[in-house]
Amino acid sequence: MSAQPQTKKLLDLVRKAGVLRSHELESHGIPRVYLKRLVDAGQLERIGRGLYALADADLGEKHNLAQAGKRVPRGVICLLSALRFHGLTTQNPFEVWIAIDQKARRPAVSYPPLRIIHLSGKAFSSGIEAHRIEGINVRVYSAAKSVADCFKFRNKIGIDVALEALRDYRRNYRSGMDELLRYAKLARVTRVMQPYLESLG
Repeated sequence: MSAQPQTKKLLDLVRKAGVLRSHELESHGIPRVYLKRLVDAGQLERIGRGLYALADADLGEKHNLAQAGKRVPRGVICLLSALRFHGLTTQNPFEVWIAIDQKARRPAVSYPPLRIIHLSGKAFSSGIEAHRIEGINVRVYSAAKSVADCFKFRNKIGIDVALEALRDYRRNYRSGMDELLRYAKLARVTRVMQPYLESLG
């Protein structure tokens, strides 16, 4: 096959995927040399080890979440990153906070920077939502689960961040308080959270 159809095919793949992993080219019969050619031509950008995106792509704030979802497909975006995704914090974490199963091997990912949280059982498997970001399936904990987890991990993220998330959740999800209390019970933080809920009125 000549270079032009291969180049077009590769660009179409990247456009559809948002972020392309170099090893995915094999299943499409495209030699990896085309990646370098398109990078040299300024059409593609190498954004991480084995990760490529369109050079003119508007990657936006959720770009790192898409990369994390691609590199750690069994992980779940959690805590600060999940709060940011749901609009429940003014924090803008540099790292992507991602939960993996307690028994899972720590992912060897150099980019994006990850903050790994180990969870097990229902604490890991509950409250997972599937979102499509830049053409990639990304698993994110629900708003209620994320707020409850912030109280569970308040020593890691700070009680002030957890309180901000609680206030924003109560304002934005007035009908979701039962769900929040259910996840608080699962995280065993009902007693910790209750006084703050009462103070909010």
